[in-house]
Amino acid sequence: MQLLDDLNIKVNNEKLYINALTHTSYANENNTKSYERLEYLGDAVLELIISEYLYKNTEHHEGEMTKLRSHYVCENALYEYSLRLHLNDYLLLGKGEYESGGKYRKAIVADIFEAFIGAMFLDLGIEEVKAFIYKHIIPLIERHEIDFFSDYKSILQEYVQTDKRSLEYVLIDESGPSHDKRFTIDVKIDEITYGRGIAHSKKEAEQLAAKDALKKAQNI
Repeated sequence: MQLLDDLNIKVNNEKLYINALTHTSYANENNTKSYERLEYLGDAVLELIISEYLYKNTEHHEGEMTKLRSHYVCENALYEYSLRLHLNDYLLLGKGEYESGGKYRKAIVADIFEAFIGAMFLDLGIEEVKAFIYKHIIPLIERHEIDFFSDYKSILQEYVQTDKRSLEYVLIDESGPSHDKRFTIDVKIDEITYGRGIAHSKKEAEQLAAKDALKKAQNI
C-alpha cells in the first residue's frame, strides 16, 4: 500500500492496515471485516501514549492532564490527524457511503485514525506505535497546529446573545460532485457578514464561519 510507504512503516501484516481503513458499508458489500474492532483497540493505545506523554512532559495535576488528553484525542483532533496523514484517501467505502461524501465525514475519518493505530499496535507493538505518534502527532500538539475546538457556533451564540443581536448562517455556494461536495457558508450578525467557512459538510462550514467571526469579535 502506497500509504505505508509514504509513512515509512515497515509492516509485517498489511491486511491489518487494509482492515483499519475498511468502513462497515464496504465490509457489508464485500463480506469482509470493518475497522470497528481495531478502532476500539487503537482508542486505548492512543490514550495510553498521550497519557504517558503528558505525565512525563508536564507538571499538570490529574484534572488538567485529563482535560488536555480529552482535547488531544477528541473527534476533532483525530479527524485532523487523519487528514494530515492522508488516511482518508485510502478509505474503502460502500457505494452509497462514498457517494454521500463518506471520505470526508468527520466521524469516519476520525475513527480510521484510531483503527490505524490499533493495526500498528497488533502488527509492530507499542514501541513502534509510540515512535509513530511522537514523529507525526506530538509535533502538531507542541506547535499548536491542530485546533482543538469544541464548538465555535455555541461560543459565538453566547457572545452575540449578550448584546441581543441576531445571528444567521447563510449558504452562499454549493459545488462539486455528490461524493465530494464543498459548501460555502457566511455567518451574519445583524445582517452584516462577519465570517465565512468552506468545508465538505454544512455543519463544518458553519463551525469555520463562526471561528472566522470570533477572530473579529472585538468589532462585533
